[in-house]
Amino acid sequence: MGVIWVVAEAMKRGFRNGDPDWCNLGQGQPEVGTIEGAPERISTINLEPHDHAYGPIGGTDEMRQLVADHYNRLYRRDRASKYTRDNVTVASGGRLTLSRVFATLGAVRVGYQVPDYTAYEDMLDYHRYRITPVAVPTTVESGFVTPATQLDRVVRDRRLDAFLLSNPCNPTGQLVRDDELAGYVRIARERHCTMILDEFYSHFVYTPAGAAGAGPVSGAAFVEDVERDSVLLIDGLTKSFRYPGWRLGWVVGPADVIELVNRAASAIDGGPSTAVQRAACQVLEPARADRETTALRSVFVRKRNLMLERLRAMGIVCPHAPGGTFYVWADIGNLPPPLNDADRFFRAALDRKVLTVPGRFFDVNPGGERVNGQEYQRWVRFSFGPPADNVRLGLDRLAELIAEA
Repeated sequence: MGVIWVVAEAMKRGFRNGDPDWCNLGQGQPEVGTIEGAPERISTINLEPHDHAYGPIGGTDEMRQLVADHYNRLYRRDRASKYTRDNVTVASGGRLTLSRVFATLGAVRVGYQVPDYTAYEDMLDYHRYRITPVAVPTTVESGFVTPATQLDRVVRDRRLDAFLLSNPCNPTGQLVRDDELAGYVRIARERHCTMILDEFYSHFVYTPAGAAGAGPVSGAAFVEDVERDSVLLIDGLTKSFRYPGWRLGWVVGPADVIELVNRAASAIDGGPSTAVQRAACQVLEPARADRETTALRSVFVRKRNLMLERLRAMGIVCPHAPGGTFYVWADIGNLPPPLNDADRFFRAALDRKVLTVPGRFFDVNPGGERVNGQEYQRWVRFSFGPPADNVRLGLDRLAELIAEA
């Protein structure tokens, strides 16, 4: 699944996480150490006697209510309809939250965007006995985004029951926001098409001018009635709060759907760690959460701008600067052969102890039913997730590689 394969190949050559001599520009997690302006990292978790027992399948009442309060505070201050703990289920990580959601779907037609997050392919594939996947390709010309007007036609003409996408998008970094995002939620409401919005990068938001965004983006801001609008929001501590190892994610949506997700969870997993949830309550304390995510945007936008400048100077085309995430989706087709092929570029970069992710992994194609073209052989996902010095070192090595070619 993309990054996992990339890391496995690098480990054959001696790569280990944390080795300062390696530069993981394929990294799928943000840097997890101290960053400028952020609160101190939480370094201890105290265990209580009941932590040794099973906890609630859908998460503790306290954790679920804090997640609901988090959404109401950020996105629904002026809305009469508010989320409550009954609108939240908690799970051990993002993939598990998604797996729970997929398990609740009936015999439905699910649209998905291409390119998008690699794990969607297997998740859709697992359930193809009842789910019909429907690809909705994007193009360079469309900015790798499906406009709301086009999505409305696709939902109608291809009879979609649900639509899945990461927003901001992994790998392209593109962000559906404002009126366009409102349009997506309106489609869910009017077309009775469930929007499954994977918002794990919701706080990594940047302006077109290359400044830190004013705040996060979520479909929650455009939901009219939290119980009637068919919108599922998936997020967690992994990206925006920089605690990927805690494996804590959540789904927010109508209470009746959340109940179904919890029923599925009883067969899929045993529920999240109570001790980790109690620690997570500290992370979502409003003042601390805002300080963390504000610092995040300030630090990561500088790395974003550095990466864009350096890649373009190497002759790599970055047609659409990322409006979110910590990825640059770039076209290496103008580089001298053989570096103009993403897999060969990946191998050559490994020789310099630099990891990248070939674009073909993001051509989500469950069952392999679509005939894949070669368009993604010239695309690479570059990550500015590592600390700035390590990102800079990796870019220096790539520049040397290209110059020598």
